[in-house]
Amino acid sequence: MSLLLTKARTALALGIPNILRATAYSAGVRTGLNPVRRLRGEGPAGPFFAPSRLAPPDVAPVSGWQDSGMLFSRWPFAISDAPPDWLANPLTGQRMPDPHRPWYLIPDFDPAVGDIKLMWELSRMDWVLAFAQRARNGDQAALARLNTWLADWFANNPPYAGPNWKCGQEASIRVMHLAGAALVLGQVRDACPGLRSALQLHLQRIAPTVQYAMAQDNNHGTSEAAALYIGGSWLAALGVAGGAAYGRMGRRWLENRAARLIGTDGSFSQYSVNYHRVMLDTFCLVEVWRRQLALPELSPRLQARVLAAGEWLRHLTNAATGDAPNLGANDGARLLQLADTGYRDHRPSVQLALALFGNRRAYAPEGSWNNALRWLGVALPGSVAPMPGQQGGDDGGFAVLRRGAALTLLRYPRFRFRPSQADVLHLDLWVGAQNVLRDAGTYSYNTDPKWQQYFGGTAAHNTVQFDDRDQMPRLTRFLLGDWLKTRWKGRLQENGDGASFMAGYRDGQGANHKRGITLSESRLRVDDTLGGKFGKAVLRWRLAPGAWQLTVAGATARLINAQAGQALTVQAGMPLKRCELVEGWESRHYLEKTAVPVLELEVHEAGTLATEISWTS
Repeated sequence: MSLLLTKARTALALGIPNILRATAYSAGVRTGLNPVRRLRGEGPAGPFFAPSRLAPPDVAPVSGWQDSGMLFSRWPFAISDAPPDWLANPLTGQRMPDPHRPWYLIPDFDPAVGDIKLMWELSRMDWVLAFAQRARNGDQAALARLNTWLADWFANNPPYAGPNWKCGQEASIRVMHLAGAALVLGQVRDACPGLRSALQLHLQRIAPTVQYAMAQDNNHGTSEAAALYIGGSWLAALGVAGGAAYGRMGRRWLENRAARLIGTDGSFSQYSVNYHRVMLDTFCLVEVWRRQLALPELSPRLQARVLAAGEWLRHLTNAATGDAPNLGANDGARLLQLADTGYRDHRPSVQLALALFGNRRAYAPEGSWNNALRWLGVALPGSVAPMPGQQGGDDGGFAVLRRGAALTLLRYPRFRFRPSQADVLHLDLWVGAQNVLRDAGTYSYNTDPKWQQYFGGTAAHNTVQFDDRDQMPRLTRFLLGDWLKTRWKGRLQENGDGASFMAGYRDGQGANHKRGITLSESRLRVDDTLGGKFGKAVLRWRLAPGAWQLTVAGATARLINAQAGQALTVQAGMPLKRCELVEGWESRHYLEKTAVPVLELEVHEAGTLATEISWTS
């Protein structure tokens, strides 16, 4: 009965309109009532792009996609002028069985295929932008490769058959990358007939199932709305019938998604740094496109929300490296790869967003974070945003404290939308460019159950785990139940001694956890108060790899990393039943996992655990 109640409460939290949208979509596709089942079309043969008449910008194209490509910006594989196999896993060579079935007959998680994202990755067409950059610089071989690969893609992915037509968001990402290439090459208003046909085929696939995307309350909706807006207005500008209707639909949903999914504090519905970047790049491309076609301005509310989203990411991003906390789900997605920056460098996205929606720069000196602006024809603003400081984000449940070179992020429960990880009261600590206390990431959406449970679970975060269970029960691969609520919360305060904040919750089993933090320039103090009903509790600190040495004396544990000038001390107000340094795991890129040291302290009584982390500058 308790599981049924959990599912019922979770359904109510998801929202009845969203449940109805998803149910109607599934029933419509299954029965054939949804018009997506009746779509027909022929793939265009090309060419798709002509030689560019624009002068090259004063920045270099990306260096990738010449002799090798990168999957999820991490895994290299060899390429040549010959197109890759679009229906195979590029790392293993494993092909999709019966690949030309109608897309709706292909299961979401086919054991014969494994992680379908590996098959989708090449068909997101990141390479289109790289080839377009080199073609604009006069590289005729790159232009030939661009047209050859696109023609081969459509020849091997006939409209609406096979895995690469299965997801409306995947189709939308292709539309956005094709539009980005047209912007780079200056071929928006005189697009080749093959490109027009490609756009029509994609919008016909996206539009009938857009309600399902909106029911997800995530970046499926923002991506599909953007593709309809960009592709529809593009077709209308080219004189193609029906384009304007797609464009109006896309704009309506863009306004709706910005108002619903982006909080006034800039936080996004997916509670994820990487998905936040995907959303932000999506709205940036929309604004670049709007300016290109001189379309009516987007609403002041949308512009304000996207600017706030850019500021949210800026406050979490290290200005020296571009890295940011590995918060929430991270599936390797990345749009608008127009510069040779690493996957974990968020500065290009922040710079573009602040330039477009705030008319200011996030980063003043010249650097690769300006490359996207140059390729997309966006002027570099003269004014520079002030240095980021403290940030309270109560819409999304984030508190960001800064002091000197140190940054700490505390995650607390404000779940208007479904959480994907049991990471309540997780804490990240950065000292300069080093992530001292860190999140585990995601690893893979389709892997052994133990790894799915681990990376999304409480044990993979810097927080307290009660009785070996996750803070919220996992109902499905992407859905947690019994969403926690903040029961106690203090104000984010700052004085001469430092910045401080406090939040806490009570879970569905009656266990309580309150966490107070105080950050100064060389020290972080964390006070964890445990109470309520529990048999045991484990506090974990997930550490940066290093030569950590642990000593335990009574109720005091001390970790020293002399080489890094860092120390961590925990003083327990109750007996310590266990204290040890164990091996944990983190995933900084999709499908990658590496070992990290984790301090675990186990107690069996209520009380307080006081942690102090210190460092030398």
